[in-house]
Amino acid sequence: MCYDKCARGIGHSLVWLAILCIVANILLYFPNGETRYASEDHLSQFVWFFSGIVGGGLLIFLPAFVFIGLEQGDCCGYENCGKRRVMLSSVLAALTGIAGSGYCVIVAALGLVEGPICLDSSNQWNYTFANTQGQYLLDKSTWSQCIEPKHVVEWNVSLFSILLALGGIEFILCLIQVINGVLGGICGYCCTHHQQYDC
Repeated sequence: MCYDKCARGIGHSLVWLAILCIVANILLYFPNGETRYASEDHLSQFVWFFSGIVGGGLLIFLPAFVFIGLEQGDCCGYENCGKRRVMLSSVLAALTGIAGSGYCVIVAALGLVEGPICLDSSNQWNYTFANTQGQYLLDKSTWSQCIEPKHVVEWNVSLFSILLALGGIEFILCLIQVINGVLGGICGYCCTHHQQYDC
Protein backbone atom coordinates (compact mmCIF):
# COMPACT_ATOMS: atom_id res chain seq x y z
CA MET A 1 0.00 0.00 0.00
CA CYS A 2 1.27 3.48 -0.77
CA TYR A 3 0.67 5.43 2.42
CA ASP A 4 1.62 8.84 1.04
CA LYS A 5 -0.91 8.58 -1.81
CA CYS A 6 -3.63 7.72 0.69
CA ALA A 7 -2.63 10.76 2.80
CA ARG A 8 -2.73 13.05 -0.25
CA GLY A 9 -6.19 11.80 -1.19
CA ILE A 10 -7.41 12.47 2.33
CA GLY A 11 -5.80 15.93 2.23
CA HIS A 12 -7.55 16.96 -0.98
CA SER A 13 -10.90 15.71 0.36
CA LEU A 14 -10.42 17.63 3.61
CA VAL A 15 -9.81 20.90 1.77
CA TRP A 16 -13.20 20.71 0.04
CA LEU A 17 -14.97 19.58 3.21
CA ALA A 18 -13.43 22.49 5.15
CA ILE A 19 -14.59 24.98 2.51
CA LEU A 20 -18.13 23.57 2.67
CA CYS A 21 -18.11 23.80 6.47
CA ILE A 22 -17.09 27.45 6.34
CA VAL A 23 -19.82 28.25 3.78
CA ALA A 24 -22.49 26.44 5.83
CA ASN A 25 -21.46 28.27 8.99
CA ILE A 26 -21.51 31.65 7.25
CA LEU A 27 -25.00 30.96 5.90
CA LEU A 28 -26.24 30.39 9.46
CA TYR A 29 -25.64 34.11 10.09
CA PHE A 30 -28.11 35.10 7.38
CA PRO A 31 -31.51 33.39 7.74
CA ASN A 32 -33.37 33.86 4.45
CA GLY A 33 -30.41 35.89 3.23
CA GLU A 34 -31.13 38.75 5.66
CA THR A 35 -28.43 40.40 7.76
CA ARG A 36 -30.61 42.13 10.35
CA TYR A 37 -31.05 39.07 12.57
CA ALA A 38 -27.31 38.88 13.15
CA SER A 39 -27.06 42.59 13.92
CA GLU A 40 -30.03 42.33 16.30
CA ASP A 41 -28.51 39.26 17.98
CA HIS A 42 -31.44 37.05 17.04
CA LEU A 43 -29.35 34.01 16.12
CA SER A 44 -28.81 30.75 17.97
CA GLN A 45 -25.98 30.96 20.48
CA PHE A 46 -24.34 27.98 18.77
CA VAL A 47 -23.97 29.96 15.55
CA TRP A 48 -21.51 32.19 17.43
CA PHE A 49 -19.31 29.23 18.40
CA PHE A 50 -17.85 29.28 14.84
CA SER A 51 -17.89 25.47 14.69
CA GLY A 52 -17.84 25.37 10.90
CA ILE A 53 -15.46 28.27 10.42
CA VAL A 54 -12.88 27.33 13.05
CA GLY A 55 -13.49 23.67 13.93
CA GLY A 56 -14.55 22.18 10.60
CA GLY A 57 -12.76 24.84 8.56
CA LEU A 58 -9.50 26.43 9.71
CA LEU A 59 -8.42 23.55 11.98
CA ILE A 60 -8.96 21.15 9.07
CA PHE A 61 -6.87 23.17 6.62
CA LEU A 62 -3.74 22.51 8.70
CA PRO A 63 -3.79 18.70 8.42
CA ALA A 64 -5.12 18.89 4.86
CA PHE A 65 -2.13 20.91 3.66
CA VAL A 66 0.28 18.72 5.63
CA PHE A 67 -1.14 15.62 3.94
CA ILE A 68 -1.09 17.25 0.50
CA GLY A 69 2.48 18.41 1.13
CA LEU A 70 3.62 14.80 1.41
CA GLU A 71 3.53 14.59 -2.39
CA GLN A 72 6.15 17.33 -2.66
CA GLY A 73 8.85 15.11 -1.23
CA ASP A 74 10.57 12.34 -3.16
CA CYS A 75 10.66 9.50 -0.67
CA CYS A 76 14.02 8.35 -1.94
CA GLY A 77 15.43 11.76 -1.05
CA TYR A 78 14.85 11.30 2.66
CA GLU A 79 17.81 10.26 4.74
CA ASN A 80 17.53 6.89 6.47
CA CYS A 81 14.42 6.98 8.62
CA GLY A 82 13.30 10.48 7.60
CA LYS A 83 10.55 9.14 5.36
CA ARG A 84 9.04 7.28 8.30
CA ARG A 85 9.23 10.29 10.57
CA VAL A 86 7.31 12.33 7.99
CA MET A 87 4.44 9.84 8.05
CA LEU A 88 4.48 9.64 11.84
CA SER A 89 4.47 13.45 12.11
CA SER A 90 1.36 13.52 9.91
CA VAL A 91 -0.39 11.75 12.80
CA LEU A 92 -0.04 14.92 14.89
CA ALA A 93 -1.67 16.96 12.14
CA ALA A 94 -4.45 14.36 11.92
CA LEU A 95 -5.06 14.68 15.66
CA THR A 96 -5.52 18.43 15.17
CA GLY A 97 -8.10 17.61 12.51
CA ILE A 98 -9.84 15.19 14.85
CA ALA A 99 -10.09 17.91 17.50
CA GLY A 100 -11.45 20.46 15.01
CA SER A 101 -13.96 18.14 13.38
CA GLY A 102 -15.03 16.80 16.78
CA TYR A 103 -15.72 20.36 17.92
CA CYS A 104 -17.75 20.97 14.76
CA VAL A 105 -19.82 17.81 15.32
CA ILE A 106 -20.51 18.56 19.00
CA VAL A 107 -21.58 22.17 18.43
CA ALA A 108 -23.73 21.25 15.43
CA ALA A 109 -25.45 18.53 17.45
CA LEU A 110 -26.11 20.94 20.32
CA GLY A 111 -27.44 23.51 17.85
CA LEU A 112 -29.85 20.93 16.44
CA VAL A 113 -31.07 19.84 19.87
CA GLU A 114 -31.66 23.37 21.16
CA GLY A 115 -33.23 24.72 18.00
CA PRO A 116 -33.24 28.30 16.71
CA ILE A 117 -34.09 31.47 18.55
CA CYS A 118 -37.20 32.96 16.98
CA LEU A 119 -40.18 35.25 17.47
CA ASP A 120 -43.05 33.13 18.75
CA SER A 121 -46.83 33.67 18.96
CA SER A 122 -46.44 35.58 22.25
CA ASN A 123 -44.27 38.09 20.39
CA GLN A 124 -41.17 37.09 22.37
CA TRP A 125 -37.75 36.12 21.08
CA ASN A 126 -36.75 32.83 22.69
CA TYR A 127 -35.60 29.28 22.12
CA THR A 128 -39.02 27.84 21.44
CA PHE A 129 -37.82 24.23 21.22
CA ALA A 130 -35.14 24.28 23.92
CA ASN A 131 -37.17 22.11 26.33
CA THR A 132 -38.11 19.46 23.77
CA GLN A 133 -34.73 17.65 23.90
CA GLY A 134 -34.67 17.72 20.11
CA GLN A 135 -38.07 16.07 19.69
CA TYR A 136 -39.19 19.01 17.55
CA LEU A 137 -36.98 17.58 14.80
CA LEU A 138 -39.42 14.69 14.42
CA ASP A 139 -42.57 16.83 14.50
CA LYS A 140 -42.61 19.35 11.66
CA SER A 141 -46.06 20.56 12.66
CA THR A 142 -44.46 22.38 15.63
CA TRP A 143 -42.10 24.35 13.41
CA SER A 144 -44.83 26.88 12.64
CA GLN A 145 -44.50 28.15 16.23
CA CYS A 146 -41.58 30.23 14.94
CA ILE A 147 -43.05 33.26 13.22
CA GLU A 148 -39.85 35.15 12.44
CA PRO A 149 -37.41 34.72 10.79
CA LYS A 150 -39.55 32.92 8.27
CA HIS A 151 -38.51 29.28 7.78
CA VAL A 152 -35.76 29.68 10.41
CA VAL A 153 -36.30 26.15 11.71
CA GLU A 154 -35.69 24.65 8.27
CA TRP A 155 -32.70 26.96 7.83
CA ASN A 156 -31.08 25.93 11.12
CA VAL A 157 -31.91 22.24 10.84
CA SER A 158 -30.55 22.03 7.29
CA LEU A 159 -27.30 23.90 7.95
CA PHE A 160 -26.53 22.35 11.35
CA SER A 161 -27.24 18.92 9.83
CA ILE A 162 -24.82 19.70 7.01
CA LEU A 163 -22.18 20.76 9.55
CA LEU A 164 -22.82 17.61 11.56
CA ALA A 165 -22.40 15.40 8.49
CA LEU A 166 -19.34 17.23 7.13
CA GLY A 167 -17.69 17.27 10.55
CA GLY A 168 -18.37 13.56 10.91
CA ILE A 169 -16.76 12.81 7.54
CA GLU A 170 -13.75 14.97 8.44
CA PHE A 171 -13.43 13.13 11.76
CA ILE A 172 -13.45 9.75 10.01
CA LEU A 173 -10.90 10.85 7.39
CA CYS A 174 -8.54 12.21 10.05
CA LEU A 175 -8.93 9.01 12.05
CA ILE A 176 -8.06 7.01 8.93
CA GLN A 177 -4.97 9.19 8.51
CA VAL A 178 -3.90 8.46 12.09
CA ILE A 179 -3.95 4.75 11.23
CA ASN A 180 -2.37 5.39 7.82
CA GLY A 181 0.37 7.54 9.36
CA VAL A 182 1.22 4.96 12.00
CA LEU A 183 1.31 2.15 9.42
CA GLY A 184 3.33 4.32 7.04
CA GLY A 185 5.77 5.16 9.81
CA ILE A 186 6.19 1.55 10.82
CA CYS A 187 6.13 -0.11 7.41
CA GLY A 188 7.87 2.60 5.43
CA TYR A 189 6.88 5.59 3.36
CA CYS A 190 7.54 4.31 -0.16
CA CYS A 191 5.39 2.16 -2.39
CA THR A 192 7.84 -0.38 -3.69
CA HIS A 193 10.33 -2.69 -2.02
CA HIS A 194 13.22 -1.06 -3.90
CA GLN A 195 12.39 2.36 -2.49
CA GLN A 196 12.16 1.26 1.15
CA TYR A 197 15.03 1.77 3.55
CA ASP A 198 15.76 -0.08 6.74
CA CYS A 199 16.18 1.92 9.91
